[in-house]
Amino acid sequence: MNIIVAVDNNWGIGCKNDLLYSIPEDMQFFKDKTNGKVVIMGLNTLMSLPGSKPLKNRINIILSHEDTKAENAVVCRTVEEVLTEAKKYNPEDVFIIGGQMIYELFLPHCERAYITKVNAGEQADKFFPNVDKMNNWRLEAESEAKTHDGLEFRFCEYVNLDKN
Repeated sequence: MNIIVAVDNNWGIGCKNDLLYSIPEDMQFFKDKTNGKVVIMGLNTLMSLPGSKPLKNRINIILSHEDTKAENAVVCRTVEEVLTEAKKYNPEDVFIIGGQMIYELFLPHCERAYITKVNAGEQADKFFPNVDKMNNWRLEAESEAKTHDGLEFRFCEYVNLDKN
């Protein structure tokens, strides 16, 4: 399994159930990585998507303890159910897409993390674990700095040493 996320300098990922940044190249990167693949998310992330609907051209798995129904999505009640469902697919094709609690729950199960680092520090109320401070995660690749609307960002790829 993989994780895909955009973070700021404080590892912030969102505020009031919305993304901190809208960077077209990052959105395209997300689309290219996950299109035709499996995405795993929590209910709040599902509700934050356009129309509160699952992403098109992907198999959507939602982790929710509530009595949730979502068209064109598999709803699981526990982490174990999600992991069982995810095993039906090639691990390289499975992406954890948020939010904070989902990232925290599934980070230990992931082999790779695709992290867009935005050189800014917005007011965030949701955060991603700082993998730079974790001994089992190593930065494997990093793009050159790019900019959009004055925001500098980089695409980074991390590997989980416990899984490789």
